[in-house]
Parts: sequence; structure tokens; C-alpha cells
Amino acid sequence: PFGPLGLSICYDLRFPELYRQLARAGARVLLVPAAFTAVTGEAHWEPLLRARAIENQCYVVAANQGGTHETGRQTWGHSMVIDPWGRVLASKESGRGTVLAKMELGLIDELHRTMPVLQHARLL
Repeated sequence: PFGPLGLSICYDLRFPELYRQLARAGARVLLVPAAFTAVTGEAHWEPLLRARAIENQCYVVAANQGGTHETGRQTWGHSMVIDPWGRVLASKESGRGTVLAKMELGLIDELHRTMPVLQHARLL
């Protein structure tokens, strides 16, 4: 029911052009597994995810490692589901678990009708 899914990994989140191409190819849900560090995650994780959702009018499902690893590396966690309006529907700050949220695909269709940003973009 979701149509094609868009898949990226971790550092890809910093390149909006990739997500625009995925959305133009028909992706309605963007999947972002990652291992953002605690430092970059705290500053950039949620704002970048919300931006990708808003600018492409897609749901974003982002699973990020969290905690202190054997090497001492710290990852941010905060796995979440974000809707095309940029609202965080569900999140899990840390620890093992599942993040669930209901996706209303009609919201995507409504946004495409009322605010057709994918059609209006002229730079790509």
C-alpha cells in the first residue's frame, strides 16, 4: 500500500538531493537506518529527518543506534517516525524496542494536491 520505498543510510541524510530523487521516483516512505553519533545526533538528527519529510512530502521512518558501544563510541538513538508535515508521530529515545505509528497515506495525496512542491521544483 505504500508504493515504492526510499532507502538510504546514515550519512546520506545530509544530502537532500537523494531524497528528492527518491520522492520523484514515487517513494512515499523514506527509510533511514543510521548510527549517528551522540554529538551529531543531538544537533542534527531530528531537524534533518523532519526536513526530509517536509520537503519531499513523505513519511520518514528512521532507526538510529543508541548507547555506548564496546569501543566507547556513543550513538544518539532517538529512532522515530515522522509524517509529511514534519510532525514526530512516535519516537524511542534509547534502548531496544519498537517504534510504531499509523501512516495516513491520504495525507501525502492531500499535500500533493494542495502544495505540489515536487512539481514546482525547477533546480533538478
